[in-house]
Amino acid sequence: MILTDAGPLVALIDRGEPDHGACVACLDRFTGPMLTTWPAFTEAMYLLGEAGGWRAQEALWRILQGGDLEIAPQGAEHHGHIQALMRKYRDHPMDLADASLVCLAEERGFREIFTLDQRDFHTYRIHGRQTFRLWPAK
Repeated sequence: MILTDAGPLVALIDRGEPDHGACVACLDRFTGPMLTTWPAFTEAMYLLGEAGGWRAQEALWRILQGGDLEIAPQGAEHHGHIQALMRKYRDHPMDLADASLVCLAEERGFREIFTLDQRDFHTYRIHGRQTFRLWPAK
């Protein structure tokens, strides 16, 4: 299972994305489904709608419904931590999707993330200390 940001979800579906090939190649290295959060999934849906309309969005729904992508539940008990992360990185700034992913990484002990936001996730720290291992590696 690999923690997954919105960017790779878009790049996997949109063949016109510059990182499409690199993201597809990464899939062979992962075991189990990709794991994301509702904010990251929502961001991917929005970007796919802008790029390819309903067909692109439908492709993302198929990935989810086919079991290759799971959305981790995050409820009210996570809101304070997500807000604290956004406050901590406010000078960066950190968006809601990224904060939800860092929160999930801390909760579940993930250190690897499938993301195209290399600069952002090089900056973020898990529990304030640990760095992420980024896929695709650049």
